[in-house]
Amino acid sequence: MSSTAQTGTGRHLPYEVKHVDDVEWETIRWPGETGKMLFHPRPERPTEPNAGILRLEPGAHHPIHNHEFAQVWFVLKGEFRIDGHVCTPGSMLFHPDPHFEGAFSTETGGEILIVQYPGPTTGGLPIYGGRFNMKARKPLHEERTDI
Repeated sequence: MSSTAQTGTGRHLPYEVKHVDDVEWETIRWPGETGKMLFHPRPERPTEPNAGILRLEPGAHHPIHNHEFAQVWFVLKGEFRIDGHVCTPGSMLFHPDPHFEGAFSTETGGEILIVQYPGPTTGGLPIYGGRFNMKARKPLHEERTDI
């Protein structure tokens, strides 16, 4: 569903609405993670953010890795250890550009709302294809951690 409201000038685009129940869970590159990305960049809309819900099973984890884009996370359910910090529901994390994601794990599992967007200073774009919609997960040692 999309809005059709107009601002009167025709220059401003309307907002878009998507519902999490209208999207299937997809395999994500890190062990124990699946996601429902409601918005994601594609050739015709390269600046659309990766935005959606990550679902993490108990024991899910990922290694330290780097990104050129910026992102915000909001913990909805569960408890997550990120670089030694315990993040519980209601915790919001901001990752500037460029940034690294620290060592990450969860014993409880849970859900995180994420919004990844083009880096205002680096111009780095979030990557959807091959990371959020994998047919099969690669072994962890084959995943790039430098971008």
